[in-house]
Order: sequence, then structure tokens, then C-alpha cells
Amino acid sequence: MTRWQPLPAALPGEARHLVEHLRVLKGRTGLSLAELARRTAYSKSSWQRYLSGDRLPPRDAAQMLCRLGGGDRTRLLALWELAEQAWPQGAAEPPAEAAPEPPTGQRRWRIAALAASALAALLAAGLLWALPRRAGDRSAARPGSALSRAGRSTRSARTRCP
Repeated sequence: MTRWQPLPAALPGEARHLVEHLRVLKGRTGLSLAELARRTAYSKSSWQRYLSGDRLPPRDAAQMLCRLGGGDRTRLLALWELAEQAWPQGAAEPPAEAAPEPPTGQRRWRIAALAASALAALLAAGLLWALPRRAGDRSAARPGSALSRAGRSTRSARTRCP
């Protein structure tokens, strides 16, 4: 079990309740901060800031931890709302979308799968673009060959007659 540092004395009571609740949820998960980071869209250092009371966690981060820890979502959201109002200004962290973390684990596989899908789509488009040209070339050659056969038959008929 993680031994937490005492929360900052300047942290308002509402924020203190939220952080303590998040610490309990994190303890229920049995995950380290690194494992928690791998399962969520937030880095290990972000979780450290949230659970030490340095930063208000984004609402999504708190909900993810609640889900992983099997907590009561309604209670957590009520605590989060109260903490957001009381949290010192400028201490809130931007949402994960604003500051994306480098890809790790499953995200790398997703990126690789998307890249492979895009490459396959480009190859398929290239083939579809090239096939009508080939088919057009063949259809253009067929009438020409039919004319040449017809020409040969008339020539051969002329040479046999005299």
C-alpha cells in the first residue's frame, strides 16, 4: 500500500475530501501509479500531482479512477464539483486532450493498426485506379485485333481466288 505524504495545509476542505477519496479509490485498484497511467489517458506524474493535492484532477481522470476502483460515481462527482469550486485558482490541470501523452502500450498498437489500415486503403485505391486503365487498354486492343483478323481474312481470300 502506498504511503501518502500529508496534504498541503492550504488545501481547502472540499478539495482535501476529494483527494482523500481518490486515494482510497486508487488503493482499491491495487495498481501502482505507472500501471494506473497505462490504463488511463493520464501520465504517472499527473496522477502523482492529483493524488498529492497539487492539482485538481480533470473530471474525466476522477471518473476513470472511480470506475477502476469500483467507487460510487454520483458521490465522486459531487465531491469533484465541490472541490472544483474551492480549489485555488490556476491549480487545475488542463484536460488530457490538450496535452497528449506519448503513446504507450495499447495506444501504440492502435496507432500501428490505424497506419496499417491507411496503407491498405491507399494500396486498394491505387489498384482500383490502375485496373480501369488496364481494362481500357485491353478493350482498345481487342477491336484492333478483330480488325486485323478481318483484314487477314480478306487478304487471304484475295490471294486464293486468282
